[in-house]
Amino acid sequence: MGEAVTAAELLYGMPLLRSVTGGDGGGGGGAEPGRCGALLAELKQLWGEIGKSRDERERMVRELEAECMRVYRRKVDEATGERALLHQSLAAGEAEIAALTAALGADNSPQLKVNKWTMSLTERVSSATSLLEELRAIKAERSRQFADIKWEIEKISAEIAGRSYGYEGSPRASEVEEHDLTIRRLNEYKARLTNLQKEKTERLHRVLEHVTEVHSLCDVLGEDFIAIVNEVHPGLHETADPGKPTSISDSTLGSLAQVMAMLASEKAKRAAMLREAVVPLVELWELMDSPEEERRGFRKVTAVLNPAKEEALSSGVLSVATIKKTEEEVERLTRLKASRMKELVLKRRLELENICRSMHVEPDASTVPEKSIALIDSGLVNPSELMASIDEQIAKAREELQSRKDIMDRINKWLLACEEEQWLEEYSMDENRFSTGRIARLNLKRAEKARLIISKIPAIVDNLMSRTLAWESERKKPFLYDGARLVAVLEEHKHARLRQEEERRRLREQKKLRTLLSEKEAMPHLKRPGSSFGRACAEPCAANRKRVDAGRPAPSVRSGASSSGSGGSGGAAELLMRPRSSAAGHCGEFLKGARRLSGPPFSYAAVPKGCGGGGMSSSLALS
Repeated sequence: MGEAVTAAELLYGMPLLRSVTGGDGGGGGGAEPGRCGALLAELKQLWGEIGKSRDERERMVRELEAECMRVYRRKVDEATGERALLHQSLAAGEAEIAALTAALGADNSPQLKVNKWTMSLTERVSSATSLLEELRAIKAERSRQFADIKWEIEKISAEIAGRSYGYEGSPRASEVEEHDLTIRRLNEYKARLTNLQKEKTERLHRVLEHVTEVHSLCDVLGEDFIAIVNEVHPGLHETADPGKPTSISDSTLGSLAQVMAMLASEKAKRAAMLREAVVPLVELWELMDSPEEERRGFRKVTAVLNPAKEEALSSGVLSVATIKKTEEEVERLTRLKASRMKELVLKRRLELENICRSMHVEPDASTVPEKSIALIDSGLVNPSELMASIDEQIAKAREELQSRKDIMDRINKWLLACEEEQWLEEYSMDENRFSTGRIARLNLKRAEKARLIISKIPAIVDNLMSRTLAWESERKKPFLYDGARLVAVLEEHKHARLRQEEERRRLREQKKLRTLLSEKEAMPHLKRPGSSFGRACAEPCAANRKRVDAGRPAPSVRSGASSSGSGGSGGAAELLMRPRSSAAGHCGEFLKGARRLSGPPFSYAAVPKGCGGGGMSSSLALS
């Protein structure tokens, strides 16, 4: 009975069965309220009303305890099974976590952090489950990245190799390796993909450059660009199927290089053909003085003569039709040239004479117009050969003109200096040069500049002579200017200047002597009346004074020559301000200047006795 009471107490947690089996009513008042206690109290009451014996009551209590034990055992078994399942799930989760961590890399994966002493089994399983879901998501994303990168790598590799692979809608050919999804391996794939993309970009640039060059060559040659690139690859022009990528394979690049070489060779050959036609075309234009209307249609083809512009030729310039048209134009002009040969010969001869005139030399007399026309009319000479002879003379004349340019410039400078010297001499004899007025001031400034230029004449002549001698030594022939040797003219000029300087020095000494004689005549104590010495000295002094007065210029030489009356000074000033003529214009002026410079210098004292004022004025005008 004690075991039953103990079982009942353990079962219900209170001494209820004891009060039921005790038989006295002392325990009835100690029943604990609640559902179980109320049921036991009701069962006790029913047992008493029924009249159950003690044995029956103990038997029922034992059945009740057995039934409770079965329920408890079932719950214990269920709890045990649940614990085993949790342990199994935890082990499987931890194993999968370890595998995923190893595949994803321990350094870059979240770790399971649990404490089995402080956390329940359910909490540990829940933590493992959440970590596992996170790792699975990371694995799925990493696998997708690997798949995309690997597909791009295989696609670019196939494009470089020239194979058809994996365009839009095609399945991915390879599976991702699940055992190694680390960041290190992913970076290796990315680096490989970057290198392939860089190589693809470089190849695309090369293909684009080749296609652009082929298009440019086809445009210049007048060839069909689309037909040519279609032979290499259909995707190389803009009309190709947009769903297919541009080929970047080695075979495509090699084929494009071959096409470029072939077109470049054809371009060079056609450019040579066109150049052979354009050179005579331009010569015929210049020879026949063709109008601009005829030239305008062939202006584009003349660019082939300029190597700098040959790379930028217009569209269709080297086409077969353009070359044929140019050759036909040359043939037409050649036929027209034969009918106008006399006119062309005279035109070329005139050009030769103009060149020789600018050099102040005589042209070749073998091709004078009269002789050339007579030869053409007689048929003794071919007009083309005569034209070639004149062209050869023009070429030589131009070459000599270029070699004489430096000396001709110095000749012009020397002649201009001589003109300034002549002007200064005329200006020095003008009595009104010191008058007031704007023109007088301008003439005074010009006189200052003229003196500076005249002072440089000896240096100019020496320099010109040295350069002329060097030219003659190099050319092995004399330097002629209007039929005279320039060195001889310069030598004569130098001697003339020396004589002129000597004459000027002698005149200055005579002037000093006249001044001394005048001073002696002006002294009264030298004249003694009644003395024979005074009369003897007076006569030669008077004679000398007359000779001196005869050598002086008349007061109105310039004014009388320029104008008369009240406007004399203004006319002389205007005469001095007239613009001087160019000394390099005509050979006659040069020879006149050379004769003037090489002639005998004017002597201000060498005037014949008995000459009047008119003779004196004419002598002064020589200077």
